[in-house]
Amino acid sequence: MMPRIDAIVVAALTTLAILVVSTDGANTADSAEHELEPPVNEVTKQFWSFQCVTRPDPPLVKQQEWIRNEIDAFVLAKLEAEKLRPSRPLDKVALLRRAYYDLTGLPPRPKAVEDFLADESLNAFEKVIDGLLESPHYGEKWARHWLDLVRYAETNSYERDAAKPDVWRYRDYVIRSFNDDKPYDQFMMEQLAGDELDEVTHESIIATGYYRLGIWQDEPVDRVQELYEDLDDMVRTTGELFLGLTVGCSRCHDHKLDPIPQKDYYRLLAFFHGIDRDVFSQRPIASDQEIQEQQAEITAHEAEVDEVNVKIAGIEKLVVDDFQSAEREDFKHEQHKIPLIKKRVPEVLTQEQFDEYVELKMQQKRLQDFKPKALDQALCVTEIGRKPRETFVLARGSAHTPGEMVEPGFPAVLGFPDPEISEPRPGIQSSGRRRALSEWLASRENPLTARVMVNRIWQQFFRRGIVRSPNNFGFQGVTPTHPELLEWLACEFMDGGWRLKRMHKLIMLSAAYQQSSRENEQALTKDPENNLFWRQNMRRLSAEEIRDSILAVNGSLNPKMFGPSIYPVIPDEVKQGQSQPGSGWGDSSPEERARRSIYIHIKRSLLVPMMVAFDVADTDNTCPIRFATTQPTQALGMMNSAYLNQQAKVFADSLREEAGDQSKDHVELALRRVLQRNPTFDEIARGTDLLDLLCHEYRIDANKALEYYCLVALNLNEFMYLD
Repeated sequence: MMPRIDAIVVAALTTLAILVVSTDGANTADSAEHELEPPVNEVTKQFWSFQCVTRPDPPLVKQQEWIRNEIDAFVLAKLEAEKLRPSRPLDKVALLRRAYYDLTGLPPRPKAVEDFLADESLNAFEKVIDGLLESPHYGEKWARHWLDLVRYAETNSYERDAAKPDVWRYRDYVIRSFNDDKPYDQFMMEQLAGDELDEVTHESIIATGYYRLGIWQDEPVDRVQELYEDLDDMVRTTGELFLGLTVGCSRCHDHKLDPIPQKDYYRLLAFFHGIDRDVFSQRPIASDQEIQEQQAEITAHEAEVDEVNVKIAGIEKLVVDDFQSAEREDFKHEQHKIPLIKKRVPEVLTQEQFDEYVELKMQQKRLQDFKPKALDQALCVTEIGRKPRETFVLARGSAHTPGEMVEPGFPAVLGFPDPEISEPRPGIQSSGRRRALSEWLASRENPLTARVMVNRIWQQFFRRGIVRSPNNFGFQGVTPTHPELLEWLACEFMDGGWRLKRMHKLIMLSAAYQQSSRENEQALTKDPENNLFWRQNMRRLSAEEIRDSILAVNGSLNPKMFGPSIYPVIPDEVKQGQSQPGSGWGDSSPEERARRSIYIHIKRSLLVPMMVAFDVADTDNTCPIRFATTQPTQALGMMNSAYLNQQAKVFADSLREEAGDQSKDHVELALRRVLQRNPTFDEIARGTDLLDLLCHEYRIDANKALEYYCLVALNLNEFMYLD
């Protein structure tokens, strides 16, 4: 077997390091490396992302007429400094389509397009934004962004890849949180310490499922080491997600690129060191009323059982003295009772008494099979108790080589004192450490939390962040292209109560957001990567948006929200990739399979092929950016897969039902749904010509020809790309 390329590179670099010779002639690979590690000192503490967030004043610009809000001033100032102009505004239909996808992940219906075009008021677009922010589909769209970041999946990975019980409740919690516009600081604290807050709710318990989303080894070779693998997943994810720092690089040694000593990694790990990996915790989350109803159901059942047993015992007492010795022994076994009783009819028992006995025994059996309605449960975090484990710096990350003992603490380069961890309230079986961490992260004094989140928000609207490395705000991260704008947005976010919907509306009402993606030769030459935001960046729809849009335009989308996940059809050939083909994959009804993609069961070892082809998020680690690849399997799947051909048939049936029998009407309606605009005369003509060609030259049935046309329409670039 050939060695991995990355292993070869590491080996070469290691060899090179060994050959490094110090000025006094000694081999000093280790000391040379150490000298390259950024130390924690007054110089490194001055790095831009480690400074307190302060609100700058918007800059003065010349083209005041372009400014719609403060965001535009920051963008335009950079453009004017480079003698560039912003792109023209996007036309109304394309702008509406962009807004719908950015906020709900679904296309606008033809009626919504007509209404927007007819509304000539100055606040027409603002009204659209307000409506979309109130749509329940908003939460489904923005929850997907968050699920990418928290490595959401519903199975454990490894060979068995067993399901995580009730983990879908976490997904529903995220959707509801976005729809309710829950403040981000609260949202964050609930996930990190929802079981340790002053007010513990069912929602906050569900939120702590955050800790259970990663891969989990159900049969570890080394249970102690596996604990630290799980803790590393929590430290890495939390550090990159909320702080934008690659703290996980310090697990085995001091960070080579950032001023994060190994000791700081284990001080952060200490916040999570009470978590119990061996208990895959599920807690009841039923309401008091539901608990009372269940108890009443159990009590009523027990009373019915007692009543039946008393009646049975009464009848048996009438015959037991008539039994012989062997019969008495046989009567101890259930299968002999009715035959032995029947022998006593009519001498000892009447026929009516025997019939009653048979009915009572049947009733008794039914009562034995009774199960009370199960109370809802949620997958959540559990700690080993109020006293967590002691934490030591582990040499090279090995759980079996403990070194210096450490207490919980924050990265030293940020300059915060050690946390004050309050004693948990009575009845709380945890240390309170995670709450202290969450409060620090949610503090206005924390220089990273707000910056990191507003950068993620900006990324979703402009296709890249102000900081292009959204999970890395450290020394090797990409410096912000508009640092003052980032600061202003972070302050605006916190001053606005950490509300995401407010930030979405602010960004979308800016002239910068409403620009076209069309090229400008001068700007393209001077700034080909669009670092200055002189235009919008065109994007392809995500995997979920493509699938959901197909269902939306063909009229089959099931708007049902929440609940257990769904199982689309996966070809048997794909299932063969599992050690046990098809294991753990259910069979949903056609109606359930037509629900939105966010409700698809995410099995780490068996992903839906269409989603994989269009670059669905990697679930093993936090996924801050989805790459948009272009590969043959995308076109092949969109044209030839059984799923697309089935959806094209549904589309064709819908067109015939709504538009009658005329080919022209079919084509026009199909294009209006797919493109979310009125098609041109030439576009309609091309469609009808194709239908004529299929029917007359290739002698294809008219219904089948329409299905082929619908398949072509679903493959149009304009359907899959946003200006």
